[in-house]
Amino acid sequence: MTNLRIGHGYDVHRLVEGRKLILGGVDIPWGRGLLGHSDADVLTHAVMDALTGAARLGDIGKLFPDTDPAYAGISSLKLLAEVGRLLNERGYQVVNIDATLLAQAPKVGPYKQEMAENMARALGIQPDQVNVKATTEEGLGFTGDGSGMAAHAVVLLEM
Repeated sequence: MTNLRIGHGYDVHRLVEGRKLILGGVDIPWGRGLLGHSDADVLTHAVMDALTGAARLGDIGKLFPDTDPAYAGISSLKLLAEVGRLLNERGYQVVNIDATLLAQAPKVGPYKQEMAENMARALGIQPDQVNVKATTEEGLGFTGDGSGMAAHAVVLLEM
């Protein structure tokens, strides 16, 4: 009998001056970036939390605490690869990932395929198993006023 597990992930980071904007492992030209201990890749963080949730591994704060200097400035794709290793070790396979970025700007349409490919490569899966979407929030809330970005992700794992 196949064992299917669904996970949901959510992450949020503040936009600040003096940081690169990294989303799905893509360095996007923009005047501000996301504040965080690692590269603050909000999209990849939501995907990692969805994966760890589905596999009952806790969350990324437990696995990669922001109090550990080893993770300062680290690429979130490296952390995603470690999550993939933990999943494989426990016998899980990723069926699919559906991730949504919530941001008023910049427009990320031209980068979505590269984001999906980066995350798929980090997990050792096919790019067509990863879907990346983006939406604005019509000027509402912290994502709408441009003070931050958020992301949601839903994943399906199979054992």
